[in-house]
Amino acid sequence: MDKQKRSLMRCMVAFVVLAFAFAVFNITPVFADDASDTAQLVVKSELTMKNFLASKALPGFRDLLGKAKGVLISPEVLEGAFVFGASGGSGVLVVRDAKTGVWKGPAFYTIGEVSFGLQIGGKASQVIMLAMTDRGVNALLSPSVKLGADVGVAAGPVGVGAAAATANISADILVYALSKGLFAGISLNGAVVGVRNSWNEAYYGKEGVTTTDILILGDVKNPASDKLLKTVTKGAKPKMAEKGAKMKPAAQGEGDYYTVQAGDSLSKIAAKHGTTVAELVKLNQLKDKKLIYQGQKLLLPPGK
Repeated sequence: MDKQKRSLMRCMVAFVVLAFAFAVFNITPVFADDASDTAQLVVKSELTMKNFLASKALPGFRDLLGKAKGVLISPEVLEGAFVFGASGGSGVLVVRDAKTGVWKGPAFYTIGEVSFGLQIGGKASQVIMLAMTDRGVNALLSPSVKLGADVGVAAGPVGVGAAAATANISADILVYALSKGLFAGISLNGAVVGVRNSWNEAYYGKEGVTTTDILILGDVKNPASDKLLKTVTKGAKPKMAEKGAKMKPAAQGEGDYYTVQAGDSLSKIAAKHGTTVAELVKLNQLKDKKLIYQGQKLLLPPGK
């Protein structure tokens, strides 16, 4: 009987702690409606993008957005944690079609790593990542990527001289943050970005939908994302996107890219361009050498 009482007491304490956490820290329980959560995240992401575009503290941001190949927006990333860890946040990724300039998406992601243990407090920031290269986009399309280890990441330039500094940027992904009313460039080195499959399925109402379906092939759409896509398009030189103009070629020194065709394999591509599968895997940070898709852009070794 004593054991039963102790067990009941532990359950009651756990329930009270969780209820207190939900009430005080506004934590969303895991059984929340995914469809509702995704819809809210898209709306918040649009507002976050508007905040960044309107800021006079980011003179180079709009120019970089116009050159970006992909944009990951997170309305709230936590530094520190709530109860049980919760370091990080959720975000949406949109990708620009290389041929038409039209933005596709969004796909849903998690940002950060979870550390277990009771931690109270923390600071929330709005974060935008600009994928400046095909390698950056390819890395984000993978199920999980560690910034700084699997793909190059750097803080986005801000303040005086930021506009001029954009010409010398070589990182695959640039990161900006808004925290307590102040804009800054942060690297998020070591943070893990992963695909949130259940949210993608909930938002598009299709089981098994992939980031390739959403961001590359454009096989699925949700009209609720129109405002977000229009905001990104407007900020990233909308005339180019609306008229379907071709993107500017890569600047000299950035390397040549090959667009994967139907029936291609890494071995065929390597043989065609006088290189090796191992070199292609290393250059493009590929986690699975068998997993390439039609329309994907692969970086080739110099002179190939």
